[in-house]
Amino acid sequence: MANTSTQRDQALKLLGARSTMRRRDFAARGIDPETLARLVREGVVVRPARGLYQLADGPADARRALAEAAALVPKGVVCLVSALQFHELTLQMPSSVWMAIERTAWRPRIDYPPIRFVRFTGSAMNEGVERHRIEGVDVAITDPARTIVDCFRYREKIGIDVALEGLREGLRQRKATSDQLWRYGTKARVWSTMKPYVEATVADGA
Repeated sequence: MANTSTQRDQALKLLGARSTMRRRDFAARGIDPETLARLVREGVVVRPARGLYQLADGPADARRALAEAAALVPKGVVCLVSALQFHELTLQMPSSVWMAIERTAWRPRIDYPPIRFVRFTGSAMNEGVERHRIEGVDVAITDPARTIVDCFRYREKIGIDVALEGLREGLRQRKATSDQLWRYGTKARVWSTMKPYVEATVADGA
């Protein structure tokens, strides 16, 4: 009985520190599935998706969705509109988490949180990628300049207006420079499309 109580206390302590955890993370710390099931039955812990647990009274916001997605897809990279929103470069509130996975990787089947996947290849999964600690979860997110370039690259998916908003805000807030945009844009072969917009935005004193 004491062991069950100890596991319960440890599980709650972990969730208090990390907010979202996978079942295998608990197992690695000696916490068995029955302890988790009991916490769910008590209403103290909720299971938003299979194998994912969080405190029932935990915060619910956009950052939490990023942490949940990263916990389920640890090799994924938050990108496009979700990365714009994280960097405060858009007023858009995406209904799904935009996440990149390797081109040859298996596409996970996830019910919650809703995730929209795109595929990156090779160095694109690492170049211009920052790591942020969100609610105790290590989340990979494209940096501001890389995010803006990716939005132009995938403008047919997200809309050119969103890409332009990110560009204006990135330059205005000085979270991205023209040189950074040129470097990423050239490598992504989208600079010829971006160049007139960048020049016009700089000329307008963004």
